[in-house]
Amino acid sequence: MRILILEDDLVLADILSEHLEEKGYEIVVFEDGESALRAIESQKFDLLVLDINVPKKSGPEVLKSLRSYHNTTPAIIITAYQDTAHLKLGFECGCDDYIKKPFDLEEFDMRIENLCKRFAIESEKSIHLGEDMALIPSKNTLHVKDKTYTLAHKECEILVYLCAHPKRLISADELMQNLWSYDTMPTEATIRVYIKNLRNLIGKEKIQTIRGSGYSFE
Repeated sequence: MRILILEDDLVLADILSEHLEEKGYEIVVFEDGESALRAIESQKFDLLVLDINVPKKSGPEVLKSLRSYHNTTPAIIITAYQDTAHLKLGFECGCDDYIKKPFDLEEFDMRIENLCKRFAIESEKSIHLGEDMALIPSKNTLHVKDKTYTLAHKECEILVYLCAHPKRLISADELMQNLWSYDTMPTEATIRVYIKNLRNLIGKEKIQTIRGSGYSFE
């Protein structure tokens, strides 16, 4: 699931993004409303988390603009304001939930989970491989910056296995024993082709080849 966070408090933005990434969500953070609005207009997000008081365009202004051309992406407004006037403003602009700072991360999780149920959002678990790079195993897709690549099923399985065993020497034989049945065992040359394809996508520095021994995911 892709979540956009509009928050100019960089400490809070880091806390929220790190917390949600640990739960397997793909997070994109913006500090001002205009940048966030441009991203929402050109990319797909499953959930929006919008602070009220941010530069250039406020969270409610961004949301009002989206709702004016029938963008129905679920949105949570977050704010330090405690008055009901801002609560009313958020809902009038089209928010689906509202949370006041300071808030507990457990409460934040519950509100996200509630919106996922209300809007039947499938929570796609992703594996983060580094900055601007995420793997979604259920779809065999790899997101690198603004591009999405569809992996061969076995390529995806190999990458998941490597991610699960970082910084450990993994031989081609170990990959074959764990990812293939006995009667469909590939050759080591086939493994090398899969690894080469993955390195071309995620960077050669991510998968180190230990000549004559195997591979290590850094």
